[in-house]
Amino acid sequence: MVCFRFSRVPGSGLVLLCLVLGAVSSYALELNLTDSEKATCLYAKWQMNFTIRYETTSKNYTIVTISDFGNATYNGSICGDYQNGSKIAVQFGSGFSWIVNFTKEVSTYSIHSISFSYDTSDNTTFPDAKEKELFTVKDTVAFGIPLNDIFRCNSVSTLEKNDVVQHYWDVHVQAFVQNGTVSTKEFLCDKDKTLTTVVPTTVPSPTTTPTPKEKPEVGSYSVKNGNGTCLLATMGLQLNVTQDKVASVININPNITHFTGSCHSQTALLRLNSSNIKYLDFVFAVKNENRFYLKEVNISMYLVNGSVFSIANNNLTYWDAPLGSSYMCNKEQTVSVSGAFQINTFDLRVQPFNVVEGKYSTAQECSLDDDTILIPIIVGAGLSGLIIVIVIAYLIGRRKSYAGYQTL
Repeated sequence: MVCFRFSRVPGSGLVLLCLVLGAVSSYALELNLTDSEKATCLYAKWQMNFTIRYETTSKNYTIVTISDFGNATYNGSICGDYQNGSKIAVQFGSGFSWIVNFTKEVSTYSIHSISFSYDTSDNTTFPDAKEKELFTVKDTVAFGIPLNDIFRCNSVSTLEKNDVVQHYWDVHVQAFVQNGTVSTKEFLCDKDKTLTTVVPTTVPSPTTTPTPKEKPEVGSYSVKNGNGTCLLATMGLQLNVTQDKVASVININPNITHFTGSCHSQTALLRLNSSNIKYLDFVFAVKNENRFYLKEVNISMYLVNGSVFSIANNNLTYWDAPLGSSYMCNKEQTVSVSGAFQINTFDLRVQPFNVVEGKYSTAQECSLDDDTILIPIIVGAGLSGLIIVIVIAYLIGRRKSYAGYQTL
């Protein structure tokens, strides 16, 4: 018997038991697997997403991110024993499946392997895929954990093989649970062991206001391919993060920020990372064959208390401009990724496609920078004021004339 629960990303407070939820942007998945006596034999709670690169019918490559698990099922998950290992099996979307196999020794159990399958015959997710078939990537992990311990890894773990990148975070898992009781003794992954947790001296109030930050320093970023520079970006970045009702403002320092990315005919990626930011992805896409825009932002970062904050949104519509040009916005602009995460940009200029000789093309300015729209407003306001003055003067003149006639 399988009982399962989905809960929104921390802070939303939404928890539903034994229900299939509608599609939303990001989920924490939770599985409580029980045996024939209704005792817990396997427990897991985690977050994940997948990035898949595939070839299109036009012989180009595009990237799709899978982060919606609202229709997930757990068919095939088993408790296991010494002879037959334990297994988490998850099915979601149209033809996606994810399987984790565990093995048991005398005093330890191991996360033996992780496999992920996707079907490019799904025209909704892969509308222009050249090859329409089922693909499977399998990684052997062989990671040992003491029996009766629960494995915890809040940090982001990444598996990359072939054309698939898998990200996992906020992981809590225990296979071969003894006596139906999930352990409170944690076995930490190496990344969590290196985190320094700062314990707050006071309990945060229900609503906290972030300390205002000065304007962030502007950084210049670029991505190269075989033909030279294919993406340019210049911007100051300020992150606004809210977790557990605590708001933080973080300025990105370009001097200690690394950057990489990739360029394709229909999509382009700029990825930033630093000591506290695992990744901050800006994904651009082409629309209507003649314009580009910011389609997706993904982030996973460490907060000051040692916890991991992760958000993904692949349905954005910012920074729209014609292909062959750049997008520019010198004034402060806000990219709202979610209710818990926004990015303020300063002195922004980006060109993710058709970069020539490593230089920006003519810029399309944002409406905030376009001062020309103020001219008709000012002229209109001036004319309106002049008309009002004339009307008032006319009425006063008539009133005086009328009063003079009465005196006579």
